[in-house]
Amino acid sequence: MGADIRFPHLGISIDSLGKSISIGGFSIAYYGIIIAIGMIAGFFMASWQAKRLGQDKEVMLDLALWDIIFAIIGARLYYVLFSWDYYSENPAEIINIRGGGMAIYGGVIAGVITTFVFAKVRRLSFWELTDAACVGLLVGQIFGRWGNFFNREAFGGYTDNLLAMQIKRSQVRMGDLNTDIMRHLVENDGIAYIQVHPTFLYESLWNLGVLVVILLYTKKRKFKGQLFLIYLFGYGLGRAWIEGLRTDQLKLFGTPLAVSQLLSIALVIVSGIILLFKWWKLLWEKLKVILLKK
Repeated sequence: MGADIRFPHLGISIDSLGKSISIGGFSIAYYGIIIAIGMIAGFFMASWQAKRLGQDKEVMLDLALWDIIFAIIGARLYYVLFSWDYYSENPAEIINIRGGGMAIYGGVIAGVITTFVFAKVRRLSFWELTDAACVGLLVGQIFGRWGNFFNREAFGGYTDNLLAMQIKRSQVRMGDLNTDIMRHLVENDGIAYIQVHPTFLYESLWNLGVLVVILLYTKKRKFKGQLFLIYLFGYGLGRAWIEGLRTDQLKLFGTPLAVSQLLSIALVIVSGIILLFKWWKLLWEKLKVILLKK
């Protein structure tokens, strides 16, 4: 019947890739399993980072419990909000998250708000907490994108580059396709495939790079919140590019503008300005010390 997914230029072919497993007659989506693994791995990474920064790991556990709950809610609400044309007519589907429909930015926003409230209640430094939590968030995002792979979603338009991915046309939602993809359908063993950018893979690899940068820079941190700002800048920069490739963009109400791309650009600008301001302030302080010595 032909491979479910192929990477023709890499010589990789996956003959059978299911979307779920059945345990005791109950179907569990791989998407959910991967998200759960990402959350667990993210917690352990954030705890390890907290220790490196001299923070209490128990505090990170308390924070993670709240962040995970509200991040899931936020991710779903964000997706539903910017897909309201569909959900307004199918309200029962709002709580059906087993098939996907989670927006990372919604989870990030909810997580940041939760962390801010947590810091206020516990009288802790919000910026100190986010410097540890951001690496856990990145790990969760790295894993989470592979849930999109199993769901055959979050891909880009047609491409013939080295990483081009082919998916059986029959396994893809019609709403995720565009005319350019349909013009470049590929037939293999009598089966129609779409050939697209594996944007889930791009983002996963990009996030891995941002994670490495933050981990390497941790011991050189100059001020609280610097690592979190680097995360916002780095993630926003990659997402702004990758979001532009995707065919399933969530649009700003009544416009052709991709809301996550706009948010990414805003994050890059704001975090970049703050980082530059902090860098200039630190440089000025050093210059003043030098000038006073003279």
